[in-house]
Amino acid sequence: MNVLKEIIIEDHSHEWGDEFLRLKTIYSKTLGDQVVSIEHVGSTSVPDLAAKPVIDIDIRISDRNILPLIVAKLETLGYEHVGDWGIADREAFKRRSNLVPYTYSQYEWMRHNLYVCIAGSVALRNHLALRDYLRANPEKAQQYGELKKKLAAENPYDMDSNVKYKTPFIVEILEGLGFDQGEIEGIRRDNGMDC
Repeated sequence: MNVLKEIIIEDHSHEWGDEFLRLKTIYSKTLGDQVVSIEHVGSTSVPDLAAKPVIDIDIRISDRNILPLIVAKLETLGYEHVGDWGIADREAFKRRSNLVPYTYSQYEWMRHNLYVCIAGSVALRNHLALRDYLRANPEKAQQYGELKKKLAAENPYDMDSNVKYKTPFIVEILEGLGFDQGEIEGIRRDNGMDC
């Protein structure tokens, strides 16, 4: 039986950034110079933005050829590679338990989504551009937080609808940042909207 989880939007917490830094330290030690950068993306990365308390992390690699090595190293930490979920150049990983990534302690980590992205990919550029824009435009971040609260209240168990109905807000920003029409159509399609 598939149990639906309620979508909870919380006011921003400084703990989200602190937890990201702890996770980044572990990834950096494990992956070394195999990665270009480790990025805190998504709503939890934007100060004062309301969000689901789930950290989104993009590990940027320069070349798809090193992906098998990255997958193997992340598996030692307790992650399972689950493919690209239909989004080109963005590989998703799930945790085998709340203790992942495994460390010497029995620390229960916050929920987080981990992706490995190819440098320059649309998925990565989308995440970074939106994050940087919202950090630089607090009034837009406030509007986005209010939209997410409204959508969660209207559709508390329907993540697909929440993603679909916040996509126009995101697309408007990305269009203004110079994403081309083909990239925008791909983002709409990935988010469940008809193009």
